[in-house]
Amino acid sequence: MDGLNHEFELLDLGERFEEKSALMTVPHRAQFYHIIWIEKGKGTHYVDFDPIELEDNMVIFIPYNSVNQFDKNGTYKGRAIIFTDDFFSKNEQDNRFLRSSILFSDLYPTGIVRVNPQFSDLQVFLNAIETEFLKEYDRAQFQILHNMLHIFLLQAERELRKQGHKELKPSINLDYVILFKDLLEQNYRKEKSVNKYAADLSISDKQLHKATKALFDKTPKQVIDERVLLEAKRLVVHTALSIKEIAYELGYDEPTNFIKYFRKHTGVTPSEFRASF
Repeated sequence: MDGLNHEFELLDLGERFEEKSALMTVPHRAQFYHIIWIEKGKGTHYVDFDPIELEDNMVIFIPYNSVNQFDKNGTYKGRAIIFTDDFFSKNEQDNRFLRSSILFSDLYPTGIVRVNPQFSDLQVFLNAIETEFLKEYDRAQFQILHNMLHIFLLQAERELRKQGHKELKPSINLDYVILFKDLLEQNYRKEKSVNKYAADLSISDKQLHKATKALFDKTPKQVIDERVLLEAKRLVVHTALSIKEIAYELGYDEPTNFIKYFRKHTGVTPSEFRASF
């Protein structure tokens, strides 16, 4: 993102794929959000190792810090918006919106909206964003782009709901899970005890178990394991760190314990997983 005005850019996806395919077709982790509008697409795109089969007229919303991998044999025609937290979150209200948006929340699968370009409000706003982005910079441009992007995201949430997205209903269990996942995000490298997370939330292990089972049909331990394993996969595939270094990064005193843990949950060793990518 170096050199971009306001840490925001709108790209021709096909051109960028042709220019940077060698970088884009290996797992890479970016410190910004992606909105990938596929006008014509074919192949399998990966977001945090989960496959997405590309289709014409689909929009993919990819959270900050995810590992992306483009299909080297795929077709990517369309446009992409990339933006950072610093661009969007100018106050706490912006920050809350971005963190809770159904488009980017880790409470849900990757946000995918299918559009009819002839009748889509999203198309109108994307065109308006592009028109503004291509104008000569002036003092008003940041605020205009920021507001347009905010409206675009609100429209995308509306479309996603129309297309059958099942949103978690407000409840005490949802409150507990959101607080739990926030704590987990801050501490998963060093803390893996369900009891400690429950204590930090001032609730019992049983209450935390009830909350995660009700919303995800998973135990708190499974939620912790999934987050640790996701980070392990990200580090194994997208960094040059040794397996020993990754083990220490994730809070393991003995690399052999990390290797056993990884193999137990994935069926392969970290080195085998790295080799597969």
